[in-house]
Formats: sequence, structure tokens, C-alpha cells
Amino acid sequence: MQVTWYGHSAFRIETGNAKILIDPFLTGNPAWDGGWEEAAEGVTHVLLTHGHNDHVGDAVEILKKTGAMLVANFELCSYLVSQGVAEDKINPGNHGGTVDCGGFTTTFVNALHSSSYSSGDGPAVYLGNPAGLVLHFPDDKSLYHMGDTDIFGDMALIQELHQPQIGLVPVGDRFTMGGAVAALACQRYFTFETVIPCHFGSFPIIDQDAQKFVDAMEDAQSKVLLPEKGKPFTL
Repeated sequence: MQVTWYGHSAFRIETGNAKILIDPFLTGNPAWDGGWEEAAEGVTHVLLTHGHNDHVGDAVEILKKTGAMLVANFELCSYLVSQGVAEDKINPGNHGGTVDCGGFTTTFVNALHSSSYSSGDGPAVYLGNPAGLVLHFPDDKSLYHMGDTDIFGDMALIQELHQPQIGLVPVGDRFTMGGAVAALACQRYFTFETVIPCHFGSFPIIDQDAQKFVDAMEDAQSKVLLPEKGKPFTL
């Protein structure tokens, strides 16, 4: 599996024939100045955890250009169709559901957050409940993108049901759990092989680094990986 982080919560996952973008906030991302075209090259799937602007990002443009499959909750899929995404390219789901994405599956799990999209013209549009996404691949490691969330006790059930090996974990505080709480979640509820912190260092009002998380994970069995933005790495 090859993974690339683009800052904030945007990741590209490549394994088998799948080239997946999760929460592709690239244009306007203060932590990334490389645009979206290279990140979207050959993409087969776009996965969205929730509808906030800093997670939907360039999804509409990417989906239109690539013809990739959109995997998101029903409300978010419907909204992006209204913005020009092809209706036959959506694969909607919701909490507890698992959808076949062709070569891998995505399961929607809980996240403690909110979800809406603001175009800057009128009130924000409600876009269903936020989710975390668990990806299972037939010949590769399982991966859990937590989305934006706080810690919650039912993370124990996510571990029991899915045993994710890779965790993409928000640590930036204010809008998600902070580093120390995120480390508690990882150590109390999961047996990740590798943990990659995210949702930090982008906007000035959230934590600018992941040091609190790294410090709190010092004695954990999971490996904490801090990738360089835009540089692929292999897991």
C-alpha cells in the first residue's frame, strides 16, 4: 500500500487497482500549495467523511475530470450530484453499512462531529451525519480514516469488528480531539500497527504540529508516522 498525505485530512491511498482520494481538500488548503491535478491523477475513487468545505475540497472537479466513484453518505452524494457529479458514479452508504467499491469495501462508522457545506451564498447546506471510514482490501492492510471526531467508547466496537491496522487520526484540537486524547483513543481502543496523525498545521486556530500526540504515544506499541506532505510512502 502506498499512502500520500497532502496536509489536513487529505490522503491518497494506492493498492491493487485502486487509487483512492480521501477528503481531497487541496485548493485553498493552507498546508498544501500543489493544487489538485497531480494528486488526482488516475484516481478511481473519492471518499468523503463529511460535508465540511475543508473535507469536500476539490471533490466535484476531481470527480468530473476523472469519472471516479464517489463514496459518501446519501445526503452528500445527492448534493454533489446537484453540483454536476454523474449520478451513475455515486456509491452512497451510512452508519453501519458496508459498500462494495470494486476491489475493496468501505464501512461507515460513527464520528462525533457535524456536517454541512457553505458556498458563501446563503445558509450552509446540511449534509447528513459525519462518519469515519474503514477500508478493507483483499490483499492489503485494513485502514481506518477517523474523519473529524472526538474520542468515544464505541471505538472499542470498531476495533472488535474491523481490527484496523492503519489509523489516520485527527489530533489538532478545537474541532476534533487534541493530541493527548487522540493518543488515549489509539491506545485504549485499538491495536494499530501504524498511526498517522492529521488535521493539524493547516489553519492557525488548530494545533500547528502533532507533538502532543507524538509525546503521548511514546510508550505505545503502535508506530507513529509523520509523513512529509506530498511524498508517497509504503506501508
